[in-house]
Amino acid sequence: MTATLMRVPKFRNTQWVSFIGGEGIVRSYKPEEGTWMYLIEMALGLEPDFGRVGAETKILLTEADLRHSSNQLADFIQG
Repeated sequence: MTATLMRVPKFRNTQWVSFIGGEGIVRSYKPEEGTWMYLIEMALGLEPDFGRVGAETKILLTEADLRHSSNQLADFIQG
């Protein structure tokens, strides 16, 4: 049996991150193929007059695709 060493994740759950195309909050992460994969829930825009249809948009991104964000909206969303 061989052991595979991985770095600790760069981002944590509920952390606000940015990426090409938007911003969002880390909802979960897991090791995959020598890197960390993150499930990101994208920030919602203003609610349209007719209300929301469906769930928020979530995407999977690698650690290399993410950057720390200093968005002040994160404090509001997280509670």
